[in-house]
Amino acid sequence: MTDLKSLLPDELEEYVLALGEPKFRAKQLFQWLAKGAESFEQMSNLPKGFREKLSADGYVDTLKLLRKQVSAEDGTIKYLWQLHDGNAVETVLMRYKHGNSVCISSQVGCRQGCAFCASAIGGLVRNLTAAEMLGEVMYSEKDSGEKVSNIVIMGIGEPLDNFDNVIRFLRLVNRPEGMNIGMRHISLSTCGIIERFEDLAREDMQMTLAVSLHAPDDETRSRLMPANRGRGVARLIDACQDYYKRTGRRVTFEYAMINEVNDSPVQAKQLASAAKRVGAHVNLIPLNHVEERQFQPTTPERMKDFCRVLDKAGVNYTIRRKLGGDVDASCGQLRRSRELEERRQE
Repeated sequence: MTDLKSLLPDELEEYVLALGEPKFRAKQLFQWLAKGAESFEQMSNLPKGFREKLSADGYVDTLKLLRKQVSAEDGTIKYLWQLHDGNAVETVLMRYKHGNSVCISSQVGCRQGCAFCASAIGGLVRNLTAAEMLGEVMYSEKDSGEKVSNIVIMGIGEPLDNFDNVIRFLRLVNRPEGMNIGMRHISLSTCGIIERFEDLAREDMQMTLAVSLHAPDDETRSRLMPANRGRGVARLIDACQDYYKRTGRRVTFEYAMINEVNDSPVQAKQLASAAKRVGAHVNLIPLNHVEERQFQPTTPERMKDFCRVLDKAGVNYTIRRKLGGDVDASCGQLRRSRELEERRQE
């Protein structure tokens, strides 16, 4: 069976022609898929015979809402979607003055094993398809009744570990006749799979590359992020610098502030040096505590001391507003709580 929602317009044309239908039907089909049609029966301007051919050979991927949590503090919505095979992924809709952002997952689980993250508990199950990632955006819009203007691929999973499907998703969501979300309104977050940076640069997509740095020295970063082992911070910074030269797009350093782990003044100086070298913007993230992990958020006092060093160095940084703290907004928390409940019922 063919996953029609994952096909690009030119691929849909080939598919439609192979079914013996005129080429213009592909445009009609793509428009229905981009609107979030859940069945061929809903595609009212397609002939019955064509719809029968489609249902015999293809399918429209759909998501089922398992859980929805709405923050009483800031209106952030946390979704848990069930996929066709029974697996589940999370999506977060965040409201800002500049518009709504949706944080989507790119994998079921994650193989990277970051020590402070709930997503990696249990390891990687499988990659998401382009259609499933599109579904996260579409269904979040449909359920909330609000337009999504920004996308961050920063949920469960490592996007560059699912490179081909993520690139396909980006091309689809960017199509003017589709969801038409501009590349400059999309951020892709990676733990530093530098082997894929050149491939990403070659795609020439004007998105923001966000690198989850989280520590400026190898000892701390390797302890927090196994992906650093065999690569190292120095090589990661070199790769960021090369990416900037190739694309003209400055990277963002994501930095989760963890109490007495990566928040010392010395580490602030090291971070400032790395950021200034590649012209990176630094996004300081107050850590969301995960029950299964021992780490705690940086104290306000240590945060102030850390920022004071960055200010003195002239580094461009922001402190991310903490959203959805009352709805398990950290990546993987809601999926993890469902898994634990299912185990208790066995």
